[in-house]
Amino acid sequence: MGTILNLKQPWIRKALLYDKLSGKKVKCNTCERRCVISPGKLGFCKTRQNQEGELYTLQYGLSSGISANPMEKKPFYHFWPGSYALTVGSWSCNSQCPWCQNFHISKFPPDPAKSEYITSERFVELVKRFKCTSTSISFNEPTLSLEWSIDVFKLARARGFCNTFVTNGYMTLEALRMLHDAGLDAICIDVKGDAEAVRKYCGGDVEVVWRNVHAAKKFGMHVEVVNLIIPGVNDREEQLRELAKRHLREAGRETPLHFTSYYPAYKFDAPPTPLSTLERAHDMARSAGIEFVYLGNVPGHRYENTYCPNCGEILIKRLGLELVKINLKGNCCPNCGHEIPIVGRIL
Repeated sequence: MGTILNLKQPWIRKALLYDKLSGKKVKCNTCERRCVISPGKLGFCKTRQNQEGELYTLQYGLSSGISANPMEKKPFYHFWPGSYALTVGSWSCNSQCPWCQNFHISKFPPDPAKSEYITSERFVELVKRFKCTSTSISFNEPTLSLEWSIDVFKLARARGFCNTFVTNGYMTLEALRMLHDAGLDAICIDVKGDAEAVRKYCGGDVEVVWRNVHAAKKFGMHVEVVNLIIPGVNDREEQLRELAKRHLREAGRETPLHFTSYYPAYKFDAPPTPLSTLERAHDMARSAGIEFVYLGNVPGHRYENTYCPNCGEILIKRLGLELVKINLKGNCCPNCGHEIPIVGRIL
C-alpha cells in the first residue's frame, strides 16, 4: 500500500479524467499512456495516485517556477508577437527524453517543500500585475497540470487574457477538448522525431502527437510546431522530409514550423546541432511547401525572421527573442499585399 493522501492539502484534488476498474484499480485518461493504477500506487508520471479506487492529482497549483516570458520564447512567432506571457511550470513528465533541457523539474515528482502553491485566482491576478497578455503553462509537461490549467484558463478568458500551452502533445483527445473548451487559445507542440526516434528515446507513439496537432487545428486553436534536431536521433534527410510531409498534412502550409538547435543536457552527450543541419532542414521544409519555417537557438540568423511566402519581403526582423523591425501593413505584406496569418496585435 502506498502513501495515504492528506485530502485537506490544497494541491491534492480529484483527477478529472479516469475510469474505475475492478479491484479498485483506475485507468488514468489524462495522457495516452492511459496508466492502469492499483490502489495506493502512482502512474508513470508520478503526479497521480489511486486512493481507494479514486484518482487524485498531487500537484494542483504547485509551481516549480513562474516568470514573465516573451511569446517568442515558447516559441510563438505568429501569436501576439512581442507580447509577454506569465509562464508557470510544475513537476514531472509523461515522456522519458534523455536530452531534456528542464530535467531539474521534469525528472522529479511533485514536491510541495520545493514548490509554491498558487491558486488559479492568484495566478490570473499576477498576469495583470506583470502586464502580460497571456497565460502560459510550460517548463515541464503542462498536461500533468490539467485540472489547474482548466481553472486558470476559464478565469483568464473571462478577464480578457489569452491562454497558451507548450507541450509534447501526448494528451488524450478528451484532455485536449477540455483544455479547448476551458479557453486554450494557442498551443505549441513539440514533435520529437519520426516513429522510430519517438518510440526508442521517448517511449511514445508519434502518431498520437500528429493526431493532436490535427485536432488542435480543427478545434480552431492557433498552432505552432517545434522540432528539436538532435544529431544521430532525428537529423537524417529522410526523417526531416517525412516531418515536413506530415506537417503539411496535419497542420497545413501556413502553420509555423520551428527547427531548434540541441545542446547536450541530462543523459545525452551528442554534440550540438550543426548549423548546416538546421539550414538544410529549413530549406527542405520550405521546398516542401511550408510557408513559415524558423530556426531557433541561433540568435541573429536570417531564418529567425518572417518573410512573405509570396514575394520574399522581410516582414518581421528578429534578434533572438526581440522584434527589431516590423514591416507589415495591417497583417499584410506591404510589397505584394499577401495576407500573413498572425493572431493578435504586434506589441
